[in-house]
Amino acid sequence: MKRLQSILWAGVVSLLMAGGHADSADDSPLPRDEADGDLVKIAEVQVRTSDHGPVVLLLADGHAIPIFVDLTVAGSIQAALTGEKLPRPMSHDLMHTILETYGVKVTQAVISLKGGTYYGALRLSFSGQEKVFDSRSSDSIALAVHFHAPILVGKALLESAGALGPPSPRHQL
Repeated sequence: MKRLQSILWAGVVSLLMAGGHADSADDSPLPRDEADGDLVKIAEVQVRTSDHGPVVLLLADGHAIPIFVDLTVAGSIQAALTGEKLPRPMSHDLMHTILETYGVKVTQAVISLKGGTYYGALRLSFSGQEKVFDSRSSDSIALAVHFHAPILVGKALLESAGALGPPSPRHQL
């Protein structure tokens, strides 16, 4: 068991040390808005069903950004939002447990849109260091929800999203 713990610990440390920002600004997982300080904090995350499958709604300032996800990710995010404990851990639960066990914290997730695809940039803090990792937007959202970390989007992205209409009955997953 100690050997397995040592291997896992070495893997987490090497991921944190090797990860981080890419060398060129074009390859950075962070949107340009972060450099400008023009980010908006998401006020609420909801998981809903739609005719096109599960959708995660990022809500802030009267706008909703819809991000379509697969059923497994939707279930993981919904369980994290409600505090529901599933019978077996999902991938995000496992990652949360491993990171938390070794003192790694998710400090924020930044969601951006490039070429019609949503991207995530997950900021982790470990032993006084911070690293940013490129990820799927849904994985960044799921881990941010698990760690109660803020989710940020560029102001331009939020303003380009649909405005919230009158409240309708929620169709939670």
